[in-house]
Amino acid sequence: MSEQPRLIKKYPNRRLYDTKTSAYITLTDVKDLVLAFENFKVVDAKTGEDLTRSILLQIILEEETGGVPLFSTELLAQMIRFYGHAMQGMLGKYLENNIKAFVDFQGKMQEQSRSLYGGENSQMQNDMWTQFLNFQGPAMQQMMAAYMDQSKKMVQQMQEQLQSQTRNMFTGFQYPGDAKKPEGGQK
Repeated sequence: MSEQPRLIKKYPNRRLYDTKTSAYITLTDVKDLVLAFENFKVVDAKTGEDLTRSILLQIILEEETGGVPLFSTELLAQMIRFYGHAMQGMLGKYLENNIKAFVDFQGKMQEQSRSLYGGENSQMQNDMWTQFLNFQGPAMQQMMAAYMDQSKKMVQQMQEQLQSQTRNMFTGFQYPGDAKKPEGGQK
């Protein structure tokens, strides 16, 4: 039996109320819950509507506007172009799987560093990771940008293949307004 998610209510005055602590919290507190892998759900206090995605998107927006953004302008534009597109669901699943693979890779790297430097001093490991990521920040961003560009190209190729396969499937059919005349020369 899975544990019920922590319930956070959003009131019309835009305040968030954590029912577990019986206190008002901020978006930063919600971000801390995410970072702590806490299972939570944000609902509209009046209607009960699930607002979790909306709150998470707000946190991403705040992160993107401050500091070093994760998404380039071009990547954001490409993502917007996929909304309402037939490939939208496929792209979402593709990005989700790739981020999961990246997180798994990060976990394996952390596990290897624990075995190299010992598991007792987690603060030292965190400091080393921070130093590594600060030193490698631009390289990591460049690597992620190249990875996302490669991923975008793969999705475009999949889209082109699907369009080609669809065209090939329906080559024998004539469509209304088609300029071709039927066999026999008369219309």
